[in-house]
Amino acid sequence: MQKSLGWWLEYMASIHVSAIDMGLERVLPVARRLGVLNQDLPNKPMIFSAAGTNGKGSTTATIAAICQAAGYKTALYQSPHLLSFTERVRIDGVCVDDKTLIEAFEQVEQARLAEGLSLSFFEMTTLAAFWIFAQASCDVWVLEIGLGGRLDVVNIIDPDVAVITNIGIDHVDWLGDDIEKIAAEKAGIIRPNIPVIFGSNPMPASASQIAQQQGAEIHQLGEHYHYQDCGESWIFANAALTMTLPKPKLSLLNAVNAVAAVLASPLAIDLAAVKTGLDIVQLAGRFDQRIIADRHWIFDVAHNAHGMAFFLEQWAAAWQAHLAIYPEARQKIVFSMLGDKDVAAVLECVQNASRQGRIATDKWHIAAIDNPRAMSLEQLLQITTDYVDECNVEQHPSLDKAVQAVIADSREEDLIVVFGSFHTISEALIALLGKPYD
Repeated sequence: MQKSLGWWLEYMASIHVSAIDMGLERVLPVARRLGVLNQDLPNKPMIFSAAGTNGKGSTTATIAAICQAAGYKTALYQSPHLLSFTERVRIDGVCVDDKTLIEAFEQVEQARLAEGLSLSFFEMTTLAAFWIFAQASCDVWVLEIGLGGRLDVVNIIDPDVAVITNIGIDHVDWLGDDIEKIAAEKAGIIRPNIPVIFGSNPMPASASQIAQQQGAEIHQLGEHYHYQDCGESWIFANAALTMTLPKPKLSLLNAVNAVAAVLASPLAIDLAAVKTGLDIVQLAGRFDQRIIADRHWIFDVAHNAHGMAFFLEQWAAAWQAHLAIYPEARQKIVFSMLGDKDVAAVLECVQNASRQGRIATDKWHIAAIDNPRAMSLEQLLQITTDYVDECNVEQHPSLDKAVQAVIADSREEDLIVVFGSFHTISEALIALLGKPYD
């Protein structure tokens, strides 16, 4: 009897001693046996790899949408997922089905056993995605780096275009405790003589040095390409062209970097494809506005100070727009984070925005994430009340209960903002929409 997708996911999570195990030595022999390295791919797809502290998901989703709109069979690999594992592996915007994933997991397991090696969950599932893309003969692969860059399993594939969205402080246990160390790790995706998109300014010296050593062609935001927000539309400009484009549903800055990436590639991408891609792109959990249970919601996976500052720009604008329609609206929060994140730094960002009058929060509903890495409810309460009036914080035994409580505590015109982690968004959406089948 064929084993289910759920069985495979549990099995792969149990066979390796560490959930995160940086390095490529164990992965490469299995990848060679599977035939998923660049030299083994028969149709030589165009490959985009994106690293960075924040914005990788939105950037890769936008690149993929533009390439798809241009008529290329486009593979997209992202992590983590929110509701179903199948979200991580897409071809032309469609999640692959269980049967395809199971077949890929079987192939990876056979190759792993043949090599006598142990692989982590992320290594196994990444190799499975690559096998699926190779079997489907995709024209374009768009790959989101999981952690760092240099030693991440995704980096076994040589990109034709490398994107580094930005550099912030995160994952210090794995990547280092300052910007230059982290930038050097993320710049590990750069290959000789390829275009490198760097989506913030200034560019850390370590990343710039690695790019120069590789002879890479640097395209830096604010230096080699620019944008202007015009309200309903926006303008992209580089040395070769200027385009007026539609606003995407995702972050404009990440869309800017995605457009820069596709234009730096040798792909045939015209203005119509860029416009269509920006119109169709969407990604759950990234400034994700919805109406559910007769309530207005914003979901965002922001989980570090850099990401929170970025999200607050969107959040503040959305709150002012919401108030213009619903002058009596209040703002409710559902919040939780993992214990290995800088919770205080995130909450300080929110506190500063509140003091500046950019947002105004009414009641906070907090609960611990159902994950071994979760910050305990006791710790979460202690830190939250350092930045939020204790009278405005309500604790709950689970995020499911927190979601139920915030609905009961709110009115139809209110705005509910859910943030703090992929896991926070996932558990909240499951509570609202129902548990996924896998």
